[in-house]
Amino acid sequence: MGSTEERIVAVIMVGGPTKGTRFRPLSLNIPKPLFPLAGQAMVHHPISACKRIPNLAQIYLIGFYEEREFALFVSSVSNELRVPVRYLKEDKPHGSAGGLYNFRDLIMEDNPSHIVLLNCDVCCSFPLPDMLEAHRRYGGMGTILVIKVSPESAYQFGELVADPVTNELLHYAEKPETFVSDRINCGVYIFTPDIFTAIQGVSTQRKDRATLRRVSSFEALQPANRSLPTDFVRLDQDILSPLTGKKQLYVYETMDFWEQIKNPGMSLKSSGLYLAQFRFTSPHLLASGDGTKNATITGDVFIHPSAKVHPTAKVIGPNVSISANARIGAGVRLVSCIILDDVEIQENAVVIHAIIGWKSSIGRWSRVQASGDYNAKLGVTILGESVTVEDEVVVINSIVLPNKTLNVSVQEEIIL
Repeated sequence: MGSTEERIVAVIMVGGPTKGTRFRPLSLNIPKPLFPLAGQAMVHHPISACKRIPNLAQIYLIGFYEEREFALFVSSVSNELRVPVRYLKEDKPHGSAGGLYNFRDLIMEDNPSHIVLLNCDVCCSFPLPDMLEAHRRYGGMGTILVIKVSPESAYQFGELVADPVTNELLHYAEKPETFVSDRINCGVYIFTPDIFTAIQGVSTQRKDRATLRRVSSFEALQPANRSLPTDFVRLDQDILSPLTGKKQLYVYETMDFWEQIKNPGMSLKSSGLYLAQFRFTSPHLLASGDGTKNATITGDVFIHPSAKVHPTAKVIGPNVSISANARIGAGVRLVSCIILDDVEIQENAVVIHAIIGWKSSIGRWSRVQASGDYNAKLGVTILGESVTVEDEVVVINSIVLPNKTLNVSVQEEIIL
């Protein structure tokens, strides 16, 4: 175990508006990190995981969003979890490692022995205490959470090769063109403060090369000669790759679930994974009902206390999250869906594999559904804010932008 004097600081990278374009139309209304999964903001899940780290001193959220967009959330989550959370806005893109370095003085204020670094758009069980213990045993500068995936999907991520005995990172390739390994980078790290020296070294090398380079103005305009800004440092290509095989970086493999939340479809899958995890971590958050005095609940379901679900709703679940002030009518069937704030679903409507946006309304005997292919563009039906689906209308495998009214059935359409 670590010394009780040791202090840990956690940093969660939350990105910015320009990074959440694949999350539209949901990110038109709310910053992607605040979109609710299993009834809690996306970023709430890694924050809760950080809370389990012994001797945690501070959690920083770093991103490009305006501070006012995170002010209310940061205040409420700090009070709820009784841990200091602070949002830090980047003035310009610095890269995944450069963003960390940009706030090094603040991060080091508590004189931490270790820095936990997480990406917000990752869904997993975040085994941080066990990972921290492994990191201490390894004795290196950094430890990376990894998971085994199918060889067919590995190319989408950072692939890595580690020593099977020591777990030392031997090779790292970010989204390689040819297969390297079925172990991938999960976007969760633990570093010692030496990481700042490594990042500074990359910046210094760039400055030195820029000083030594003597080229004509014509040559400087050629793409091959355009170098990255000295303060723009990428964690994967600039830090991880060069330090492999030097007894500096190690891996910790998780056998649990992991997903990257790049699009709205994956948010629905991730919501289901977090709901399933609640069985073990927060069973009090899951709803129950046998259809006698209240609705029939099947599988893992979250219902906000302010939501009103009619006792004759036929089936709610599995993988259903119902947000604040939603109204679910008699005979309604909900399966694998996220129902956002102030939604009304009227009598005998059916919603399957869908996300229903804020203040939307689903009419009587209507169906809103999809195939449930989380990776496909239209595999999950998404209704933006204030969409009205009138009575007896069927919406299948479609995306509907905000403030639209549907009075005819649609299939495999994007309604702008």
